[in-house]
Amino acid sequence: MTQSSQFPLDEARELVKGLNAPNPWIYWTDFLFSITLGWTAFILALRSPPFSAWQVVFYLVTSLALYRAVIFTHELAHLRRTTFRWFRLVWNVTCGFPLMVPSFMYGGVHNDHHKRNVYGTREDGEYLPFAVKPPYKIVLYLVQVFVLPLLLAGRFIVLTPLSYLHGRLRRLVWESASSLTIDYDYRRPEPSSRDEETWRWQEFATFLYGATAVTLVITGLWPWQVLLMWYLVSILMFLLNSLRTLAAHSYRNPGDRIMEFAEQYLDSVNIPGNPLFTTLWAPVGLRYHATHHLFPALPYHALGEAHRRLVRELPDNTLYLKTLRNSLWDALRRLWREARENTSGSPPPCLGIVTIRNDRIHRRDAKTAKFLIVFVCYARINSLPQRE
Repeated sequence: MTQSSQFPLDEARELVKGLNAPNPWIYWTDFLFSITLGWTAFILALRSPPFSAWQVVFYLVTSLALYRAVIFTHELAHLRRTTFRWFRLVWNVTCGFPLMVPSFMYGGVHNDHHKRNVYGTREDGEYLPFAVKPPYKIVLYLVQVFVLPLLLAGRFIVLTPLSYLHGRLRRLVWESASSLTIDYDYRRPEPSSRDEETWRWQEFATFLYGATAVTLVITGLWPWQVLLMWYLVSILMFLLNSLRTLAAHSYRNPGDRIMEFAEQYLDSVNIPGNPLFTTLWAPVGLRYHATHHLFPALPYHALGEAHRRLVRELPDNTLYLKTLRNSLWDALRRLWREARENTSGSPPPCLGIVTIRNDRIHRRDAKTAKFLIVFVCYARINSLPQRE
């Protein structure tokens, strides 16, 4: 008997029945409070004396509040597009555009992560087999946070207008630089009905936000510290999200096979933790990530109740409880230990070195190559096949 048949899925569905409806009041109140607090603290941080205690405090408040606001993009990816239209618009205008992460970058792509025939395979852009790769891969994944804000800025401020002038570059930007994923080999499929219909104007609006900010700084209307603070806040947000991502799954599948349902669930992690501290690094319901993978349609504010019901009332909660971790540190420690045990005796790593030869990019480490997309994208244009 397989684990899939042993997991009491029908009973679990019955227990969470009635929790599927998202509450607009909770969404609006939570998001508006977070985004208002974030930008208010941002301004106060700029006005505080450099390197003062108050500036540090406001910087941390800015980063945590805006991080929580940004994570709502995960909810937008799961909400039906015919609902929460004003919420989606306000989120993009106040959060997605200024932080260079419009909602189209996550919508559509993330939904593949929840498909049973995609999760954990090489087609899943949100999955890397960290547990069966050398531990240095985990370190490289964390180090990238210092580059990501610059790449996002370059993607929208530089590559967006250039792509309007060159069809092949346009195609390359869409495939390789329009997805919030962790696998840099991931290529986004051509735009289709699964993508947001407004992605083109979202892209242009993000360009306008970025270009306007840079222009205001160059002309002296804004101090240069605005861009520096934006960069530093982005680094901390990406670091928190990278740590959370590492703790969200066990990452044991090499990607060469489709995992069974129970395997996929057991590869996910719940960290209920402390309701005050844990929600800082895993906000908007993401501390119940395994529960979310069981029921992706549940709104974030229902995941805690769903988790408690499943622990308390599930006839056989043995498999369910196996996803629990005591803390972020516990989850990260287990992942590091498995990676070290599974790759003991591996040859020394050859870090990401990109060479250009015959108009093609040859990667010694494909996972880090995309870091240089802003600088080498033109080298790949001529290598792309002509569109018929």
